[in-house]
Amino acid sequence: MDVIAAYREVGTYRGAAAMCGTTHKTVRRIIDAVEAGEDRRPARRRRRRNYDGVGALVRAKVAKTQGRISAKRLLPEARAAGYAGSARNFRRLVAEAKRGWRAEHHRGRRPAVWSPGETLVLDWGSEAGLHVFCAVSAWSRWRFVRFARDERAETTLRLLAECLEALGAVPRVVLADRMACLKGAVVANVVVPTADYVRFAAHYGFRPDFCEAADPESKGIVEHLVGYAKSDLIVAQELRVEDVAGANAAAALWCEEVNGVIHSEICAVPAERVVAERAVMGPLPSLRARIGRPTFRKVDRLSCVRLGSARYSVPTRFIGRQVEVAVVDGQLLVTDEGELVAVHVVVAPGEASIIDDHYGTARPSTPRRALRPKTAAEKAFCGLGPVAERWLKGAAAAGVTKLGAELEVLAGLEAAHGADALIAALERAVAFERWRAADVRSILAAGAAVPTPTPPGNALVIPLPHVPTRALSAYAIEELG
Repeated sequence: MDVIAAYREVGTYRGAAAMCGTTHKTVRRIIDAVEAGEDRRPARRRRRRNYDGVGALVRAKVAKTQGRISAKRLLPEARAAGYAGSARNFRRLVAEAKRGWRAEHHRGRRPAVWSPGETLVLDWGSEAGLHVFCAVSAWSRWRFVRFARDERAETTLRLLAECLEALGAVPRVVLADRMACLKGAVVANVVVPTADYVRFAAHYGFRPDFCEAADPESKGIVEHLVGYAKSDLIVAQELRVEDVAGANAAAALWCEEVNGVIHSEICAVPAERVVAERAVMGPLPSLRARIGRPTFRKVDRLSCVRLGSARYSVPTRFIGRQVEVAVVDGQLLVTDEGELVAVHVVVAPGEASIIDDHYGTARPSTPRRALRPKTAAEKAFCGLGPVAERWLKGAAAAGVTKLGAELEVLAGLEAAHGADALIAALERAVAFERWRAADVRSILAAGAAVPTPTPPGNALVIPLPHVPTRALSAYAIEELG
């Protein structure tokens, strides 16, 4: 321990000597010399290091790479220049050289100062095959997170439109990094946005802005959100790319949760702060911007549209009209003049996705073959009602080839016995699967003598005659006198 510091701490020679492991006389000599301005302590000479011979080489490489080169990459070159020490010692040299270079080349960064309604910052990230879109309103720290299968321009603009709708207003500036889906070119370090992005920005009324290249610090406010969403959503909830819709539902709930608690940076609730921020933002347009090249399909007579060799149903009122179709996150969206009319899960080629509500009724389990009588005999027989239809279909299934002639015979039986008797005979013929006109004639000839068998398993109930009953006293034994 330093003798002077020990003496100043305890205030006595002997106490300082005990702390420093020396004698009180030595402490007194040192203190007297310091007070007299005669510090006679010899200057400490720097010890020679085994990496002194390559120090200039390391400092030159660090300056050339702007402090980015690693000790591992630089070590082989130092070995060739004569360095024979350990890798650990060499890492100390490189770290010291980097600290010296950064001290002389500070970037001059300062904390960001955000204005209400000024900037919305957005970025992409990816984890476990899922691409996560993140946006932050810089002043209120209101956060928006959604998932997608890709980072194409159409996907980015669609999620940005959804973000603005969830925000309920339009900021003056949308800040993004130089993502390829929004960047058309770079001229003299000036980013030229794509034509689609310019049209999108003009529709909503904001100014597109881009960060400096390779400068994540300029949008660290959203970089932190990307990492937060990865760890707290994708990893913690084990979200998978196969269920993007489920992942987005979880993301919406997560955003409501994190926007409803106090943010550590601003010590305020983002959901409450954004309400005041909307007052200085621009209004949303009445219609969402058209993104990408639209795809139109004509609704056919089956009230379906075809896309990718698959059929998708739409309400029947759109038959014969042109509707717009788009595939978003594994779902096919059908819209008509901005109105969403149908949503389907994308199916494989050759398959069909049918929604019963589009047709008004549920699809029957089996197709219904309606009777369409043509001849006079057919019309007369079908006029008997449902039992005639059941008998006719049963006879056809049994293979009665001369069914037309059988119907003419049955028409004669109706004239002879009446419609009610013929209907009762047909019901009995259907019950016992008798499909000939001769069988129906036999049933009519038997008339009331035809028994009605009881189905198996039912109790046999026989009506018993009613007899008078007597009291028990009538059976008492009488005593003889």
